[in-house]
Amino acid sequence: MSQTRMFLLSLLALAGLALAVQSAAAGTRYGHGPIIGYVTADSHYGNGSVKGAVRNTPVGRQVRLPSGDWTYCRTSCSETLRVQTVDIFGNGDSMVGYGTMQNECGVFGCLIWSWPH
Repeated sequence: MSQTRMFLLSLLALAGLALAVQSAAAGTRYGHGPIIGYVTADSHYGNGSVKGAVRNTPVGRQVRLPSGDWTYCRTSCSETLRVQTVDIFGNGDSMVGYGTMQNECGVFGCLIWSWPH
């Protein structure tokens, strides 16, 4: 066998190995990692609870909604899941603040500021 033919066969075998490794890592395709855990979100208004998977991406964590869509976690993955699902109309049946941190509780929980009457 000539050296050129041996080189081409080796290159073809290396390409096949690279494709096999890529398909074996299908969960990390497009930079999305495998599922690293699950979070549960409980409604603040008695609308039940929902559970969603969490995964890492190069720019942050994502939580899977019951529809199968993935959305980036904001304050926390459980808060994002709660606001996007069970408490979506918790803002007085208004969509104001939907998809933002406006309806999410912070690190210290849901703090409500009010003046005594």
